[in-house]
Amino acid sequence: MPVERPIIICTRGSALALAQANLIAAQCRAAFPRLRFELKIIKTTGDKLQKASMAKVEGGLPKGLFTKELEVALVKGQADLAVHSLKDLPTDLPSGLILAATPKREDVRDVLIYRDAAFLARQKETIREQKEWSPGQSDLRGFKPHLKLKDFPKGATIATSSTRRKQSLLDARPDLKIVEIRGNVSTRMQKVAERGELDATILALAGMTRLNFKINPDGTISGDAVPDGLLATVLDLDVMLPCVGQGAIGIEIRAEDERIGKIVERLNHFNTFHCVTAERAFLRGMGGGCQSPVAAYAEIVGDKVQMRAISFHHEPVRRGEGKRTIAEAALLGEQIAAELK
Repeated sequence: MPVERPIIICTRGSALALAQANLIAAQCRAAFPRLRFELKIIKTTGDKLQKASMAKVEGGLPKGLFTKELEVALVKGQADLAVHSLKDLPTDLPSGLILAATPKREDVRDVLIYRDAAFLARQKETIREQKEWSPGQSDLRGFKPHLKLKDFPKGATIATSSTRRKQSLLDARPDLKIVEIRGNVSTRMQKVAERGELDATILALAGMTRLNFKINPDGTISGDAVPDGLLATVLDLDVMLPCVGQGAIGIEIRAEDERIGKIVERLNHFNTFHCVTAERAFLRGMGGGCQSPVAAYAEIVGDKVQMRAISFHHEPVRRGEGKRTIAEAALLGEQIAAELK
């Protein structure tokens, strides 16, 4: 009797992408123990453009930076489902492909990462006692735990390559200096720990959680290979709204593939799917991609989906919110986009 071929799950090869793909594979295996699921790692354009500016869309960076090659594998039948960070997935998908499922969303908030003043003071004292002090080591400045945006000194430097985060920061603190940063979660934390010209960076809490980093009540960060002397503050949604789809995983398949459709249907989380439907309809209505200077967050309250959104396309900044039935999630997104445009 011939062995049934495995179901191929394609993914990027970054640590976060693999963590998410393995999470989906585990859910698939639990729901369908008699089927075989295998991962296929594919390098995307975004992985190859490590030195490109993610904020300069005018520079010609293509849409689907982190998704196109995975979609090509689906279209060619080289994979059966693609696992994406939903925030990276364009709202307009190639013909024949659909967003079929979104498992339950992680926390959508962003996290401020910065150096610990008390740790640096202890470190400097130790170095002085050992008579190994050098002037360059005085460049690092730290801060107290539970730091908020308002607590940064005037002109502090925060590193982010997200247009949304940059505009949100400048809306709250026009005096801040914003510089670009590239690399994965661990690399960005390491840069803040070591580079005195950077005071902080901002990461997605969902990504940190999926990589098994934990923010402790005292503000310290625990997990594998966490650089010494860093602290974290989770930013309230009133301070920084997330990008569309943040914290959600998107599962993309061929539209006509009923077998795979029934499999991933078991992984879908109803509330998450309708919330991101509203958010993605808003983003489509605003005419932007994942680097568009907009933010939105939808949630289910009772039998309604309600969403708040912000657009940095104009001066002054425009904000909107609304509520509709769950079945009208897409209409809600379109409505708010029309209001903000």
